[in-house]
Amino acid sequence: TTAAGPEHFTINFTITNLPYNSDLATPDSAKFNATRRVMTTLLNRLLKESSIGPTFLGCETIAFRYGPARQGDNTGVDAVCTYRKEPSAMPLDRVGLYHEVSNKTRGIMQLGPYSLDTDSLYING
Repeated sequence: TTAAGPEHFTINFTITNLPYNSDLATPDSAKFNATRRVMTTLLNRLLKESSIGPTFLGCETIAFRYGPARQGDNTGVDAVCTYRKEPSAMPLDRVGLYHEVSNKTRGIMQLGPYSLDTDSLYING
């Protein structure tokens, strides 16, 4: 039998109440590190409570980017998440996970203190 191995998926979304600035583009800045810690905590909590919770290993926020602005300066978030894939398990249900994340963020509207662009959520894995 093949052992369970780590599998990755990405999650991307846009925050509408976090103005983007150059500090968020600088991985060693205090703003980047503080925001990354908060974002990672929020994503981990959210996904631990999802259907992949039992096999979920964690997320790492890898980048903040200038969000596609409808109004103001939005911040895009890119994270890579890891889960343990059992050999007999089905592939990651991206659509199902998308709907779970949507439901847990009030229809892709809120993640903790952050307001989200409802059209910005992508899960790929």
